[in-house]
Amino acid sequence: MSEADVDPEERLKRQRDDLRLLNQVMRHDIRNDLQLVGAYAELLDDHVDEEGKEYLDVIKRNTQSAVSLTTTVRDLAEVMLRDDAEPSRVSLNRVLSQQIEEVRSGYSEAVFTVEGSFPEEPVVADEMLSSVFRNLLRNAVQHNDETPPKVTVSARVDEGDGAVEVRVADNGPGIPEDQRDEIFGKGEKGLDSPGAGIGLYLVRSLVEIYGGDVWIEDNEPKGSVFVVRLRLAE
Repeated sequence: MSEADVDPEERLKRQRDDLRLLNQVMRHDIRNDLQLVGAYAELLDDHVDEEGKEYLDVIKRNTQSAVSLTTTVRDLAEVMLRDDAEPSRVSLNRVLSQQIEEVRSGYSEAVFTVEGSFPEEPVVADEMLSSVFRNLLRNAVQHNDETPPKVTVSARVDEGDGAVEVRVADNGPGIPEDQRDEIFGKGEKGLDSPGAGIGLYLVRSLVEIYGGDVWIEDNEPKGSVFVVRLRLAE
């Protein structure tokens, strides 16, 4: 039987099974190997000279970035594999606070600031909301050219529109206005931007599932602000 003769539903099932397998490999084999590389790189700290430390830092930095990417790919696969689950009520305060602490612990060189307090009202989302903020917070550090990278997070309720706006501001190089749609990696044919762009593609995909919106503004005096708008849960 040729591929063309295969029932469309059977082909879709096979593709989903393949995706599950690839997700399993990504979550375990590749991630474990990368974490092993990172652990041995840390052990080399006391065994290299000053010139060697420069190269070792590159290995550690890129290993950390690759581990982060495996998490993002895993989350994207979870979104693609699930059966149209309806968003429900999620505590924005809990999820956002937790992700700030997790990313802060992974990027000791960065300075994270929370402006004010986060709204206690629940928003329309699901357990994948953590991936939205994790990717935005990492992105604000990884693509930042300042020393130290600074990230400021704030959130406010817009009662008139029944929504919450979360703002993740950085002091990086900024993003030209004509590139702000492209940077989310979603073209007419789907994912156009592999690698680093996959995290922002996942962000937009999830926010759209929740019936929300995400966009980019200029920060002052430099940098970008990623704004996520989510509906308040009734």
